[in-house]
Parts: sequence; structure tokens; C-alpha cells
Amino acid sequence: MIDFDLFLLLGGLMLLILGLFDYLSYRFNFSSLIVFILLGIGGSFFIESPPALHLIAEIGIVLLFFLLGLEFPLSRMMEILPKGWLAASLDVVFNVGISFLISFLFGLDLLTSFFIGAIVYASSSSITLKLLEEENRLANQETEFILMILIFEDLIAPILVSFFAGIYQGDNFSPAFVGSLFMRMILLTVGAVVLGHFVFKRMDGFVEKYLDENFVVPLVVGLALAYSGLAIYLGLSEVLGAFLAGIMLSEIEHAHELEKLILPLRNITLPFFFFWFGTTIYLGGGIEWPILLIALIVWSIIAKMLVAYLGGKAFGLKQKVALRGGFSLVQRGEFSAIIAALAPVALRSFAGIYIVLIAFLGVFFFKKAPVLSAKLDRSISFAFLQSQEKGGID
Repeated sequence: MIDFDLFLLLGGLMLLILGLFDYLSYRFNFSSLIVFILLGIGGSFFIESPPALHLIAEIGIVLLFFLLGLEFPLSRMMEILPKGWLAASLDVVFNVGISFLISFLFGLDLLTSFFIGAIVYASSSSITLKLLEEENRLANQETEFILMILIFEDLIAPILVSFFAGIYQGDNFSPAFVGSLFMRMILLTVGAVVLGHFVFKRMDGFVEKYLDENFVVPLVVGLALAYSGLAIYLGLSEVLGAFLAGIMLSEIEHAHELEKLILPLRNITLPFFFFWFGTTIYLGGGIEWPILLIALIVWSIIAKMLVAYLGGKAFGLKQKVALRGGFSLVQRGEFSAIIAALAPVALRSFAGIYIVLIAFLGVFFFKKAPVLSAKLDRSISFAFLQSQEKGGID
């Protein structure tokens, strides 16, 4: 517990350090996300993560997803989600199912294998969205597909978290609980739809009149935090609540102006999230099952590529665009860390090493996605033409 007298001093020093490393990352063209995570991992060996850091981190991630929701009007979201069922199903089968099978074939028991499958499952929403912004790819064709995958994962991952909480911490987990969780998701989503369409869509005049007044920012941020808090109260993910809050306000014609007002606050708080995320990664137990670790990392990359290639084409994307989406989904993150925190020490260490390595690889593949997808697209197209010509000759 940090003395309140030191709060401003420590908070100011952290901002200076994060800002300095952000500047150095910019100068040397290196991802600031990785730098913040590494700082958090390093800091976790010397200091215990204070509650205030977690609080600021939560605000940062909530504002990130809230601003993303502002970019996607409700009508557009309702259009793209129904097209994503195949990709979402493949995501579960390939990442949870096949990873479970790989772990089981390596001699692990059923529960440990399922645990590892859950670790491998979800791409990091926070890292992915920040990279989309940094690389100026929010308007790309594959972004809606990526977003759809992240939304489905944010719906399914809490169920996995609840399952392992029940196993490792003694909480109640049953089919009734799963049904209740789905009902709460539906309730939260329907609430956002109703409020967005019948309330906020009619507030254009109010927003236009008072856009420059000081009280607008507290009102907007308050809505984002409150709906995120409601999601947590319902046992759901705060990022889902934040995203839905953004969708509610996306119905306003001046949503883009609201985004500009909130952006500075997000830029201050978001680095704290990635630093805090680094402090949650446990590396103290050494590398156990190294061959399995390598196999899972390789499969983690292949699985997301298959999800994007097969699901993306069903979504309506061209082959190269779908492949670009696959290279952009490799990184795992916050849900993997949350699930890992519920496990015994040996599994926490294994999961921590996996998360760090796949996060680094994910950032690399994301930045190289346009080049790699173009090369792979040409290779697949060439192989297809060769097979066609061979078939014609035969």
C-alpha cells in the first residue's frame, strides 16, 4: 500500500519514465507496447503492483475500447457480426481444441491440457487495437474482421475464466452458471442497442450546442466507465462494456469530435495498462516442457492464420486481405494472463513465458503483415495455378 503522500511523486515519476521510453521507442522505430510490457516485467521483480496502478490501467483500457466503439456505428456492427460465426467457431476449434490435443499428446492430463488450450485461445485485444492505431490500419478492409474476432473472443474468454476459477479457486461452475452468463451478455448488449438508438441518437443537438463546454468530457468518460463497471458487476469483461458504450455514442453525428476530446486522457492512462500487464506475467519458475512450448508457439501462429484464411474468405475478404488479418492476430495477452493467474505455480510460469514470447512475435508479425501476406498470397496463387495446369495436363 503506497502512502498517499508519495502518490503524486511516484505517479509523476512513472509518467516521466513511460513518456521517456515512449519517445525512445518513437526515435528508434520500436513498438512502445513491448517496451512498456518489458518495464512492467522488470518492475515486478522489485516492487509489488500497487492498487492505484491497476486503477489507472483499467481506465486506460476502458478508454481504448470506448474510442474503438465510437468508430463502429451500431448498424455496421449488427451487419458484420452475423457473418463471423464460421471464423469464431474455427477460432475455438483450432486454438482451444487443437492446442488441448497437442498438450494431451505431450503427456499432460486432461485438465492441464484444457488449461493450456484456454491460454492459447484469445488474441490480445489491447495490443491489437493499439497496433492498428499505430500502424494507421483502422480503415483497412481486414480491420472489421479482426474486430469481429476480438468481440467473439471477449464473449467466450470470460466463460473460460469462470471455468478455471471454479476449478482452481472453488467457485461454483455449472451449466446453469454458463446460461446465466450468456443471459447477462445479451442483457448488456440489448441495453446498449436500446440506449444508443432511442436515447443517444436523439442527442445530436445537445452535443453540437455544448461540445466545447468543460462538462462534456466528464459526462462522456463517466458513461464509458459506468457501462464498463456495469459489465464487471454482471460478471462480464469491462472491455465489452466499454466497447458497447462507444457504440451507443457512435449513433451521434458528432462522435468524431467526442473522440478528439477523450484522446488525450486515453494517451495518458493507456501506457499504465501495458506496464501493469507486464507486472502480471509470472516468469519465476523457469521453462518447463520446452518442446511443448515451441510446438504451441508454432501452432499459435498457424492457427490464427487458418482462422483468418478460412473465416476471412467466408467473411467476404480477398485472400491477401484475409492473410493480412491472420498475421495481425498472433499476439496473445490480457485474457491469457488472467487465466494463467488462476493456475498452480508451475503452470503460471509456463504460461507467462508463452505469453511474453507470443506477444513479441505477434508485434513482429503485425508490423510485417502487409509484406508477409503479399508474399504468401503470391505463393498460394502460384501453387494453385500449378496444380490447375498439372490437372489439365493429366
